[in-house]
Amino acid sequence: MSEISPAQRGPRVRMRARAADEPHRRASQLELLFDLTFVVAVASLTAQLAHGIAEDHLADSILPFLQVFFAIWWAWMNFTWFASAFDTDDAFYRLMTMLQMGGVLLLGAGVPAAFNDSDYLAVTLGFIVMRVGLIAQWLRAAIEDPASRRTALRYAVGFAVLQLGWVLRLVLQQAGLLPGQLQLVAFVMLAILELTVPLWAERTGRSSWHPHHIAERYGLFAIILLGESVLAASNGVAAALRSGGVSAYLIAVSAASLALLFALWWLYFLQPAGETLSKNRDKSYQWGYWHYAIFAALAALGAGLEVTITLAPTERQPLAQAFITGYCVAIPTAVFMGLLWAIHASLTTRPVIRSSVILPAVGTVLVMPASVSAIGVVGVVGGIAVVCALVVVVTVLQPGQKREAS
Repeated sequence: MSEISPAQRGPRVRMRARAADEPHRRASQLELLFDLTFVVAVASLTAQLAHGIAEDHLADSILPFLQVFFAIWWAWMNFTWFASAFDTDDAFYRLMTMLQMGGVLLLGAGVPAAFNDSDYLAVTLGFIVMRVGLIAQWLRAAIEDPASRRTALRYAVGFAVLQLGWVLRLVLQQAGLLPGQLQLVAFVMLAILELTVPLWAERTGRSSWHPHHIAERYGLFAIILLGESVLAASNGVAAALRSGGVSAYLIAVSAASLALLFALWWLYFLQPAGETLSKNRDKSYQWGYWHYAIFAALAALGAGLEVTITLAPTERQPLAQAFITGYCVAIPTAVFMGLLWAIHASLTTRPVIRSSVILPAVGTVLVMPASVSAIGVVGVVGGIAVVCALVVVVTVLQPGQKREAS
């Protein structure tokens, strides 16, 4: 018999902490719909970074990219961990989720202004809208679940106070009272404080997030980011076709890009994290937080591949440009592989991806763009794809490797 959802039992369900060992816990349809709004925000962010790379403004694009991606990732992460512990799927919960979705769309609409004019008005307003929905959910948990009250109130208070900090930063920026360097300092300080809120809040009691549910949600977000890279590569192909038509160079670099993305997808899911998180709940923060860099690397890779494919017909591009383009693919790939191995190695004594395999692969990927004068950008991308594929093959075929269930 199929399970009846809370929403089917009535318009309002008393919010209680869900069991951390609830059987057969899976991502809900509402969570999947929520994720779609992030597709829009990440696509806008990736497009702006690709434009910066193509226009030789990479240095000016890195900081806006990292700052806006932090807002996107942190909003997604806050919703995900709260939902894992308190999802009731009733009418009020759904409406608060819809409010947060609206905030994501507003944030995504503000990405071009953040990149081009350092104007974070729409990005901050979108973050405020998302934060209002989240704080309302934590306050509801505090009211309706006495066992979680102190923890939930700490979350609500911590996020509310920091939201005032973000608003103050925006007001000072809009008034011209916060110079560029101080804007960055303020951002870093507020971001660090944001990361400490869960650490502080859960000192009074751990929220009952579900390890397998969290692992699935992170996997789904990784797929979204890989999908954005596929979209970015497709945009690059379309631009290349408009400017130069089909060529062997275009076909080769497109095939190499697809192979690279497929290998990275395979690598991410080689070691399911559900059981590992279940055994190491006290290390969940480092696992979740390091995913910021892993996910940012995937988003940046999409921009690098789009530029690589767009420039493909121009086989005799300047060496300096080809060098930078190659590293816009190599660095995100190396960061992704290295950190993916590191976070699993920190949680288990027997990671599926071994250091003797991944570390030489990371080093090879990082030095490969240095040979761009000999093998061209397409050779660099193809070589990186081959290295990643070899890591997958060696890991899959290694004897005696115990696989964990997700």
